[in-house]
Amino acid sequence: MADPKGFLTTGREVARTRPAGERVQDWNEVYVPGSLLPVISKQAGRCMDCGIPFCHNGCPLGNLIPEWNDYAYREDWSAASERLHATNNFPEFTGRLCPAPCESACVLGINQPAVTIKNVEVTIIDKAWDSGDVTPQPPERLSGKTVAVIGSGPAGLAAAQQLTRAGHTVAVYERADRIGGLLRYGIPEFKMEKRHINRRIEQMRAEGTKFRTEVEIGRDIDARKLRKRYDAVVIAAGATVSRDLPVPGRALAGIHFAMEYLPLANKVQEGDLTVAPISAAGKHVVVIGGGDTGADCVGTAHRQGAASVTQLEIMGRPGEERNANQPWPTFPMLYKVTSAHEEGGERIYSVSTTHFEGDEDGNVQFLHLVEVDFKDGRPEPRPGTERRIPAQLVTLAMGFTGTDQENGLVTQFGLELDARGNIARDADFATNVPGVYVAGDAGRGQSLIVWAIAEGRSAARGVDRFLTGASALPAPIGPTDRALTV
Repeated sequence: MADPKGFLTTGREVARTRPAGERVQDWNEVYVPGSLLPVISKQAGRCMDCGIPFCHNGCPLGNLIPEWNDYAYREDWSAASERLHATNNFPEFTGRLCPAPCESACVLGINQPAVTIKNVEVTIIDKAWDSGDVTPQPPERLSGKTVAVIGSGPAGLAAAQQLTRAGHTVAVYERADRIGGLLRYGIPEFKMEKRHINRRIEQMRAEGTKFRTEVEIGRDIDARKLRKRYDAVVIAAGATVSRDLPVPGRALAGIHFAMEYLPLANKVQEGDLTVAPISAAGKHVVVIGGGDTGADCVGTAHRQGAASVTQLEIMGRPGEERNANQPWPTFPMLYKVTSAHEEGGERIYSVSTTHFEGDEDGNVQFLHLVEVDFKDGRPEPRPGTERRIPAQLVTLAMGFTGTDQENGLVTQFGLELDARGNIARDADFATNVPGVYVAGDAGRGQSLIVWAIAEGRSAARGVDRFLTGASALPAPIGPTDRALTV
């Protein structure tokens, strides 16, 4: 155990963010560099080393949280990194981007603020990179088997790294011009600087993983030919079909899916563009959708110099504390103020868009909305609450409905889909096509980064067993496992 009295003597302290007025002037990560090191060991000491650590169950990766908390408290950063990497290929990603269901399940959280698990995690991995503890781990021998991984998001990268280290020759195919999937082009720079992806990719290259960018399976390469070329295939193409909003005026110029808007801002930071073709500069911006993608749009609009930013959510405003029907250790629906929301803008809850209004040139100018009440689970307009708000740029951030079926990948493989439109798989993450496996959002549906990494690790075990008859790779979750909710 770290500090037996730590949870009694030390209060919760989290990473400090730079002043909002300062950080909206750049695209660097929002946190004060190095602000965690003076406090993080004491924060790790708040871990109670519970007899039954529910944080393990809250995290689908099964992270060994009490163990690396103990090492962090003792400032044995090398040992902490080893324990961290034992269950997580990319803790620098989850430590920055995961909503930390482990903290919601923390036993201390029953009656006190939970341990800052996420902050401890990111400190450990950042120290490990700085000290040279993160090194390539190439296999001792090659199996002679080949695997193609379709998609380079967290699920694809996790599967690729696991299979490479198991001795298979792995090639990752990515339709974009850079590796990373949504990590690269869906996550803004201010949430995670892309240097973190770049150095992890270099580690994977040194281990033997091959990368093929600007190749879309189904369009550039027939999926059937790919299957013949490789001994096994892992589909980790994500759930990239954005949910649309079919209301009058949707075709007006200036209304875009979030994933049309966000990648362009990232391409500016990569140096590919001088100015984003879709920009919030000087415009009244409306973001439809209250989740993390919506918050990413809000923060991006602030940095582009929007005249105003308004975020709409059809659901009611969550409470700031757990409701009685969301008891510990479930993941609660709480009112969340992200760094983007700290920077300004308005959030409007319990409203639905009725239509858009444009100018004579076909550009969106206003969004019409109405307040709603939920009856039998359905939103019902509240009479007399209709109004309009300025909207010269609208981003639709309402989630995703499934994997892309227009590029031919699903039909060329001959894949079966489940009732939700995801690619169906069995207990080993295998599809109905022999040797073809699926991991991540393509099989699970839209989910969190930590679930994607867990899926990639689990699918890798299924592939390894298919290729060799047995596998020592870990499988932290099954394809039907879900987060603990009510």
